[in-house]
Amino acid sequence: MSPDNKLLPKRIILVRHGESEGNLDTAAYTTTPDPKIQLTESGLLQAQEAGARLHSLISSNPSSPEWRVYFYVSPYDRTRSTLREIGRSFSRRRVIGVREECRIREQDFGNFQVEERMRETKVDRERFGRFFYRFPEGESAADVFDRVSSFLESLWRDIDMNRLHINPSHELNFVIVSHGLTSRVFLMKWFKWTVEQFEALNNPGNTEIRVMELGQGGDYSLAIHHTEEELEKWGLSPEMIADQKWRVNAHKGEWKEDCKWYFGDFFHDLADSDKECETEAAVEEREVHEEVENNMVTNSEDNNEEELCNGQCS
Repeated sequence: MSPDNKLLPKRIILVRHGESEGNLDTAAYTTTPDPKIQLTESGLLQAQEAGARLHSLISSNPSSPEWRVYFYVSPYDRTRSTLREIGRSFSRRRVIGVREECRIREQDFGNFQVEERMRETKVDRERFGRFFYRFPEGESAADVFDRVSSFLESLWRDIDMNRLHINPSHELNFVIVSHGLTSRVFLMKWFKWTVEQFEALNNPGNTEIRVMELGQGGDYSLAIHHTEEELEKWGLSPEMIADQKWRVNAHKGEWKEDCKWYFGDFFHDLADSDKECETEAAVEEREVHEEVENNMVTNSEDNNEEELCNGQCS
């Protein structure tokens, strides 16, 4: 790994909360505020198992025994409870710290949710589009995108300014305990996926882990830890999977020329030269302009000849 990558986290791991009362019965949202929805007994066990999986993953490299972990967590009760159970798998010396982060909370669906109204609203969302549809008194996925973007800026400042006081010899891991849609939006923002690509993604299951790992060149990829079959199951297209594989060895800041959603998806049959891309109107305007210039040159030459003749005849 290059010196420039020394303070970058080895992994950025997204974890969805365990099974909640709302996952088990949506009627819970009619009487309990969304931030107060609790984990079920099954959800608590899922979170403990997720902690064991995370510990096994992070400690798997024998050449990096001095690893550390830093947690970001949504302020909702179900995410905080998930983190608490995950924490049972880590000793105090391994955990740098925790930050409660409001910007990675669940999408706001309004206040108390009336079941019948919510069913109708979700039908409307499918018709309108999952990304831009804004719930009455709530948020759209586009709103979540804006606050996740702001969170990412803060995360990068934490890294650039070494706010976590990381020892360069320690392997750093970020674990973000959040929600399904928020995690998908995070990946969309990070990998610059389009709205169309986002809307094809599937929600992660309870306590499902999605690992962005740092490659040798300094870029992050989902394809280091996850198989192609997993990425397909999440809803990534063949082109998106190919991009993740490319990122495994890509250098930080390198541009993938054939990545169509960076360029090709927005244009059709671009001309190879300026002259080829001229419209018919532009060609006509250029020809008129050239004709005017030619006439001006011809008139100038005629005037010069006339002046010369007058001078010789006088």
